[in-house]
Amino acid sequence: MSRVVVGMSGGVDSAVSALLLKQQGFDVIGVFMNNWEEKDEHGVCTSQADWNDVQDVCEHIGIPYYSVNFAREYKDRVFSHFLTEYQAGRTPNPDVLCNREIKFKAFLDYAMKIGADKMATGHFVRSNEQGQLLKGSDPGKEQSYFLYMLKERQLQKSLFPVGGLLKSQVRDIARAAGLPVSDKKDSTGICFIGERRFKAFLKNFLPTQPGDMVSLEGEVLGRHDGLMYYTIGQRKGLGIGGRGDGRSWFVAEKDLARNQLVVVQGEDHPSLYKSEARLNQITWVGEAPAPMGQPVKINVKLRYRQKDQAASLVFTGEEGRLQFEQPQRAVTPGQSAVFYQGDVCLGGGIVIS
Repeated sequence: MSRVVVGMSGGVDSAVSALLLKQQGFDVIGVFMNNWEEKDEHGVCTSQADWNDVQDVCEHIGIPYYSVNFAREYKDRVFSHFLTEYQAGRTPNPDVLCNREIKFKAFLDYAMKIGADKMATGHFVRSNEQGQLLKGSDPGKEQSYFLYMLKERQLQKSLFPVGGLLKSQVRDIARAAGLPVSDKKDSTGICFIGERRFKAFLKNFLPTQPGDMVSLEGEVLGRHDGLMYYTIGQRKGLGIGGRGDGRSWFVAEKDLARNQLVVVQGEDHPSLYKSEARLNQITWVGEAPAPMGQPVKINVKLRYRQKDQAASLVFTGEEGRLQFEQPQRAVTPGQSAVFYQGDVCLGGGIVIS
């Protein structure tokens, strides 16, 4: 009997993943990853509630369960990078790095050490025996965007039991089995921030550097609280409503050299759109789809849940340039550009400009 170690988050997706594998005859072990140990603003360690749910689910299913602590690895490999990127004025996606460094590296290594043949998670993605990463079947929950940094060898050791299901089907399975988390709300946002206000959280770790909020022409319109608190295309929280022609203002650029936040008026302002993007840290799940220096037609997502956008990519090593068929709004340095051909996720890179 093959042994599968399931990464249990305390949510319904990983709970149903463990249940389905048990029903399929696997020797299933549930393991909770404790990646963040600090308490929220109310003094509550939110991971404790999730660990309690994991224990309840595993006892209900009838599988052994353990907790493993990756808090040090998370701070060293994910959180420190997150802070560095924000300090540099970029907007990183820590979930992408967490999947590469923690869930499919530290946790995968742990699973293999305790005798697992495979590991499993509750991600809404699919894979095949060749180690290809495929989009999940539910377009509203599809998560390949967050897993593009994985390699074939990691995917060949991984199972995604709910990847071929709709979220509604996952909930139905959980309810039918009487799982205690069948109606638990999905977690949203960055895992270590939880429900806290982002600005208040970041203030605990990085010094603020307020500066001028300016128009494209350089007119000072107001003050910003620190460039790290804003992202390209942002409308809310600028505090300059009523200026100009009455339309909303949007962040168009972060000028680090002058510590200025450049804003424009109107959600379709030309400065919010780009026809191309430069990338670095390009990584491929398997073989690259074309030789270096040769343009290749792909689809790309510049943010989670964005519809596929047609583009042409030319890359050399880890550097590359995307040319979009249609100009793209709010192309944001630090975010991931993820490449697709059909349902196959090829890989991706980090936007630098």
